[in-house]
This record gives sequence, C-alpha cells and structure tokens, in this order.
Amino acid sequence: MSSSPAKERILIVDDSGATLEVLQRNLTAAGYRVFTAPGVAEAVEILGGTALDLVITDLKMPKVGGLDLVRHVRENFKDTEAMMITGYPSIEGAVNAIKTGAEEFLAKPFTDEELLSAVQRALDKLKVRRSGRTTLAQVVPAHKGFIGDSRVMQNVFVAIGKASSTSATVLITGESGTGKELAARAIHYGSARSSAPFVPVNCGGIPEALLESELFGHVKGAFTGADESQAGFFHAADGGTIFLDEVSDMSLAMQVKLLRVLQDREVCMVGSNRLRKVDVRILAATNRDLQGLVRKGLFREDLFYRLNVITIFIPPLRERDDDILLLAHHFVTEFAAESDQSPRHFSDKALQSLRSYNWPGNVRELENVIQRLVVMTDGDAIDVPDLPTLMRFSALRKTGFTRTLAEVEAEYISNVLASVDGNKTRAAELLGINRKTLREKLRRIEKPSS
Repeated sequence: MSSSPAKERILIVDDSGATLEVLQRNLTAAGYRVFTAPGVAEAVEILGGTALDLVITDLKMPKVGGLDLVRHVRENFKDTEAMMITGYPSIEGAVNAIKTGAEEFLAKPFTDEELLSAVQRALDKLKVRRSGRTTLAQVVPAHKGFIGDSRVMQNVFVAIGKASSTSATVLITGESGTGKELAARAIHYGSARSSAPFVPVNCGGIPEALLESELFGHVKGAFTGADESQAGFFHAADGGTIFLDEVSDMSLAMQVKLLRVLQDREVCMVGSNRLRKVDVRILAATNRDLQGLVRKGLFREDLFYRLNVITIFIPPLRERDDDILLLAHHFVTEFAAESDQSPRHFSDKALQSLRSYNWPGNVRELENVIQRLVVMTDGDAIDVPDLPTLMRFSALRKTGFTRTLAEVEAEYISNVLASVDGNKTRAAELLGINRKTLREKLRRIEKPSS
C-alpha cells in the first residue's frame, strides 16, 4: 500500500508492548504519524492534547477495556475514528465493538495487508462522515406554542382546550422549565378573554415586602417612597387573566389576601380601605407539591381548594421521549435563523445522546443547550463531541473504590439507559425495577440531597 501523503495521526492502545512495537513500525512505514499508549488512561490523556484521526485499541485490557475507550472517542472527539483489535475474537465481541462505534474489527493474528486495509477503510469512512449530513425529517406543527407529538402532550392539549372554554380557576403544575407559563398563555388566548390583557406575575421573584403593593396597588403616602398612587397587577389584568407563577412562594399572610380576592373578586390597594371590584380570571402555577405544603402547614388548605378547580400537569421532558428530537429540531432551526446562520443538522449519535439525557431543566434546558450549540459549533453538523460534557460518555469518570453506593448506582443506571438508547421501559426491565421506581431514581440522581 502506498504511503499516506496526508500523514494521518493514529493512536495505538494495547497493554502488550510487543504488539505496540509491531503496529507502530508497520503504520509508520506506511506513512502515518503514530502515537502509542499502554492503557486507556494514557490514551485519554493523549486524546485530550493531540488531534488524532484514528484510534486503534485492543479489546481486553486491565482496569478499563477497549469498548469504553471506543465509546469515549465517539462521544468526545468529533473528528476521530475508532478501530478495534483483539486476540479473543467472537461474534459477540465484534457486534459490541461495532455497536459502540468502532468502524473496523480485526482479530489477531492478522497480516500487514489486512491491518493497512482496515486502517484505510476506517479513514475513508472518517472523510465521508466529516462531509456527511444527517437531517431530522419529521416536523410536528406547534399547538398553541407547544411542540409535541407524544401521548402525554396530546392529553395536555386536550386539557388546555377544555380549560379555555370555561372561566374556572386553573392550577398548572410541573417541574421548572416544562412550560407552565406557555400553558397559561394558551388557555388565555384560547378563551373568550383573549382580546383582554394577560398579566404574568412571578410571585417568587418579588420581595415579600413589595408583593402586596405589586399585586393590589398602593395609594400615595401608603409607605415611604410611595410618592403617587399606583395600580397593581390585578387592576392591569381587569377583564383578562392574571397568571400567578410559583404561587407556593407566597407567605401565609399574602395567601389570606389572595384568598379574599378569589372569594369576593375585590382588591384593596395598600394604604386604602376602599374595595374595588375586578373582573380577572386567575391562573396559578407551581413546581412544588401544594398538598404536601398544606400538610406541613406552609400553604392554606382553603386557598389550595380555591386554586385547584381545574388542574393541568405539564409532564417533564424525560417522560416525553418522542418529543425531544422534535423540540431540538425546532430550536436549532429557530436559533440558526435568528443569527443568520446556515441550517444545522444533528448526527444520529447526537440525536441519540439528546434523547438519552435526563433533562433535569426540561424544555428550558434543552432550548439553552441548542442555542449554545448553534453559536459555538463550527460547520453545519452537530455531533456528540459538540454536546455538553455531561451528555457524553467518559471512560475514566470516577473509577475505583472512592465512590459511594449512590454514585455507583447512578452510573450503572446511566449506562443501562445509554445501552438501550434511552428507552426507560427497557432499562427498567434490565434493572429489575418498574418504570415508576426508575423515574424516582433518576430524579434523585439529578437532584442529589445536600
């Protein structure tokens, strides 16, 4: 075989010094620039400081094996190919190597020609991959601002439609970042009040001392600095809808005043004794368990029942597997257009990683990640190495006997999920637990106790 004029860089990883020497001699003679490492730890260090085109690794090595190294390469180095060699050939080993990401699998002993041919094929595939593009063809139109085709989101859309047709108070629950305000807006703009104001209020973002004045207004001289009378959010929303986000953050004293508004539809400005009628529909939201807070005496039971006339639960993104890719495609198209950049495309592996990740920050986290990818990624293709580190596999992530049982369990669960492409039902079966228990364990992994 002729020498490689481009002098591609190849790293050989094997715990056998004799094998390293033979492979280095043959590949150097063929014109490649060759690096060697006796184990995965050394290989990871070289990968971190040297741009490589191909990693050739033995399958079985002490401590960390070749499959972990191949996966590490695949998920951390966009422009590096991987190839596996082994003295213990088996169909299962070859299948696992290819599934993990190795482009070639060679069983020892092999001839020089077989080695060089396999190396050339791997490098040829790398060239194709560097210029290739993968697109997401399926697009689902937005439903009142929501992107989603999963069954759980279809149920949400039905609930929003029913809530829009009434004037009842609605409590919207769900984790942070799931889209509770988006649901509130959908209810308002689908209702008979759609032409009137929609006023969102973040109750947790307003200091307690100011919340009453902000909600109900104040008269001139009501407190220091009140140089003139000012209407509150309830006045601004008259005829329309007020959205009280994070209503669970209200103090018990403020809860009493809100309860009075819900009962009498009247507000009293701070510093005044005069009640004023308001025609306002109230939508409230929380990411906390209000019933649990009621049991602890932190939230009034009578207010809870006033708010909880209609309840809509917005599911977390990890329970919307089918929607993650649709949302990713929507956001990548949107942000590319906003920044006047060319359309971006995800590799199949990148899409798999997005779907396997647990998304503790839900849709808001996904949106932020995609925006960063559009800004920071060179070229049109987004691959696994472009993703945040937490979404990529690491061959050396906390090994040994220094970890707690919870850390070991968390890593094992993550690896099982990754092995089944994020399919939580299949992962639960492999782990010997039900899907509900798996969800609870995933929540604990993402929100460890202090």
